[in-house]
Amino acid sequence: MYDIYPSRRQAESRLLPRLDPVIHGEWTPDCPLSRHQAEQFDRDGYLVLEDVFSPEEMVCLQKEAGAMLGDPASLAPDTIITEPGGTEIRSIFEIHVQNRAMARLAADERLAGVARFLLGDEVYLHQSRLNYKPGFAGKEFFWHSDFETWHVEDGMPRMRALSMSVLLSENTQHNGPLMLIPGSHRHYLTCVGETPEDHYKSSLKKQEYGVPDEQRLTELAHELGIVAPLGKPGTMIIFDCNVMHGSNGNITPFPRANVFLVYNALSNRLQAPFGVDTPRPDFIATREPIPIAPVSGSLIEELT
Repeated sequence: MYDIYPSRRQAESRLLPRLDPVIHGEWTPDCPLSRHQAEQFDRDGYLVLEDVFSPEEMVCLQKEAGAMLGDPASLAPDTIITEPGGTEIRSIFEIHVQNRAMARLAADERLAGVARFLLGDEVYLHQSRLNYKPGFAGKEFFWHSDFETWHVEDGMPRMRALSMSVLLSENTQHNGPLMLIPGSHRHYLTCVGETPEDHYKSSLKKQEYGVPDEQRLTELAHELGIVAPLGKPGTMIIFDCNVMHGSNGNITPFPRANVFLVYNALSNRLQAPFGVDTPRPDFIATREPIPIAPVSGSLIEELT
């Protein structure tokens, strides 16, 4: 397939135009988002929805996340990513396969229904993970576009995917919340440097390839600004696959834990990677998609 979003091939980074729409579905009054919310997502590349889940549902999800963090021996070893230079857990991948509550969350109408509207197609989970920043020890996630990595290393053809972050703990201005550059999703910032083999083994701890150019980042930040959506447990942050984002380290005593679910359009399923010979493993990038049938109702009804 012809590569319309080439990256990691040139000696210098380039800022290319986005060639795909942001919202693929047509808004109608019965859509899961209001017209204003849809317009905001289209403009800024992200959307914050508060009080999506009840306190009882959050207690259930927090308990399940705590069980995974507290018993890593029960999980597939490859799916556990530790902090660089340490033993603290940084991420757990494929949580929807390893935990029944996370599978139910991923299929919930409040998430999957919104994803189907925004992507204008049936959807499947490209990736799921629990991101954890322990108090004092949680390291940063440097600025990046998810799509750049998913395109180059996984073979995602077009910008027709999005992430949903469900806050399991309060995200404050101090404990390393998600930061985004609003409007950056309308540009494609290419990266420099040929990708090493099995890059994922180091990049999930600290990314050194697929990292944007600092001068280009500076220009985007000066032009568009930086936001850090905050929220209490039960808040959901939806962001486009190409929006530039990252987060600072956490030197506070207060840990941060968020569930990340990545929905991809079924018609945008992965092909051969555009920049490496060997694709990343399935626990990072699903190559055999299973369409999600959205489920309505409280999480508690099915999980208790």
